[in-house]
Amino acid sequence: MSKAVETTDHKQIRQWIEERGGHPARVKGAGEGGLLRVDFGKPEDSLEEIEWDDFFSIFDENKLAFLFQEETEAGKTSRFNKFVSRTKH
Repeated sequence: MSKAVETTDHKQIRQWIEERGGHPARVKGAGEGGLLRVDFGKPEDSLEEIEWDDFFSIFDENKLAFLFQEETEAGKTSRFNKFVSRTKH
């Protein structure tokens, strides 16, 4: 089973997203800040692209962590990602 990794490191998050052809986005009309998403390839109608500074500002203000997977069980590059609440350590 492929393991998911949780991080709050901005550099690691940006690198993972860009390596997979993604860009930072948020759900349109979701209010102040918005719900963060990663948009891959052709932009989805429900999402709007945002700048990295805005993305990480929302990310930190909402105390989020980025959960992601490097590879699928078959060893292929994975695009699995999810925004979760930061765990207390």
